[in-house]
Amino acid sequence: MSRGHFADVSRPVCIYTIPTTGKPFVGGHVLWRRRPEVGAVRMTYSECAAVKASGSLPASWCARQVPGTEAWVAVAMESDGKGAYVLSNLAEVVERILSFLPTKALLRAACVCRLWRECARRLLRTQQSIAWVSALEPGPSDSHSLVRALAEELENVHVLPRTVLYIADAETFIGYEECHRQKRARKRNSKETAIALEKLLPKRCQVLGLVTPGIVVTPMGSSSNRPKEIEDGEAGFALLFPKIDGVKIHTFHFKKVFDESKLTEAGLKNNPELRVVLLFVYNSWKPGADRFLSQIINPLNEKSIILAGGYVENLTSLTSENNTEAGDSCGVVGLAFSGPQLQSAAVLLDQDVIDERTVEAAMQRLKAANIPEHNTIGFMFACVGRGHQYYKTKGNLEADAFRKFFPNVPLFGFFGHGEIGCDRIVTGNFILRECNDIKDDLLHGYTTVMTLIHLGSTKANQV
Repeated sequence: MSRGHFADVSRPVCIYTIPTTGKPFVGGHVLWRRRPEVGAVRMTYSECAAVKASGSLPASWCARQVPGTEAWVAVAMESDGKGAYVLSNLAEVVERILSFLPTKALLRAACVCRLWRECARRLLRTQQSIAWVSALEPGPSDSHSLVRALAEELENVHVLPRTVLYIADAETFIGYEECHRQKRARKRNSKETAIALEKLLPKRCQVLGLVTPGIVVTPMGSSSNRPKEIEDGEAGFALLFPKIDGVKIHTFHFKKVFDESKLTEAGLKNNPELRVVLLFVYNSWKPGADRFLSQIINPLNEKSIILAGGYVENLTSLTSENNTEAGDSCGVVGLAFSGPQLQSAAVLLDQDVIDERTVEAAMQRLKAANIPEHNTIGFMFACVGRGHQYYKTKGNLEADAFRKFFPNVPLFGFFGHGEIGCDRIVTGNFILRECNDIKDDLLHGYTTVMTLIHLGSTKANQV
C-alpha cells in the first residue's frame, strides 16, 4: 500500500486503505498511523459521496482527496469517538460501506482484518448478476481494443467472474496493420492478445474466447442501451458470469475423434438439469466437419434443451485446457447451462424473414415465450450474408427489433458462417411449446437465431 499524506487533515488519522493498482506498497494494512482509534476507508469520490448520502457514516466524517491522485477517502476525525468502533466492530455499517466498492477493490479491502473479510465474503455471495465489457472503438496498435477495455472496466465491475465468454472480430484480432510509418504490414499476434486478455481475469475463471467476422454487442452502462450490429471494424465483448446459486455453467470442447461417451463426461448427457447449450463450430470447412458436428448435435436434440450457436472463424481461448490452439481439424466448443431455475427460448429467422415486419413477427414469437426479462441475457447468431445488405442497406434491423420487444435485456452475438438452433421454448416448469412444425433441423445458412437465457431471480447488481 502506497505511502502518502492527505490534504487539509489537521488532526491525526489512521488510514485503513485499499491498494491501488500500479502503486508501490509495503506489507501490513495500515497506510499511515498516528492514532489507532480513528480510521478512514479509501474509495472514489462518487463512492465516498454515495456512502455519505446513504447515512451509513456519522455526519462528522468527510471526504478528502489524496494529493497527486484521483483517490478520495472517507475520514473520521479524532474528535469523532465512533470512528474506531464503526470500522472494527459494526459489521452492518462496514458491509454497507464496502457495498459501494467494485469487486477488485472489495477483494483488497478483505485483506484489512477479519471483520472486513467476512463482510466482503457476504457481499460477494450477493453479486449474482451478469456483467459485461464491450469495446466499440479501435484500440492501441499492438493490442485489441477489448484488452484495453477489459483492463479498465474490471476495476469498476461489481462481480467476481467465474466464467467468461469473449468474442472479438477476426479481422483486427488476428488481422494486419501498418507498422510505424513504413508501408508494410505486420500481423497482430492473436495468441499474445489472447494471453494478455486472460491474464486480466481471475486464475480460477473459465475463459472461452472466439473470433468471428462480425459482432453484435450492447454498449456498457445499461442493459437497455441500443445493441449494435458491427459487421466491419474493431469490436468485441466479454460476458462475465459470476457464481450463481442454483446454476452451473461449464465449458466443453470436442475435436478430432468423437464418441457419445464424451457427451456424458462433459455433462451434456444424463444430466436432467441441463437446459441450454451454446455451441460454436470452428474449422467447419474441413473435410468431415458436417459428420463430426452431427455426431454431437443429434444426441442433444431434445425438446427439454435449447441449442443455439453458430460457425465461428476460430477458437482463441479455452483456459480449461493446456493447449487452446484450434489446430487443423474441425472442433466444437461451447457453454452448458444447468439448473432448475433456468428458463430459455429461441426463434429462427429463416430466409422468409426479409423486412422489418417479418423480423418483428419473429420477435413476437420470442416474446410469447414469457421469459422473465430480469437477469436475462439475449444472444443473436446471424449469417454474414444478412445484416444491412440483406435488408436492402437498412442496418441494425434485427438488433433494433429485439430491443423494441425486450427493452431491458442486453443482446450479444456475432455474424458467422452458419447458424445452429430452431424455435424452441423451455419454461420454468419445463413444458415445451414449439412455435412451428420444424423439428430436428438445427443447422442453417442465411438465417438468424435469437435466444433468451434467464438465470433465475436474483438481486440486481449489474443487469
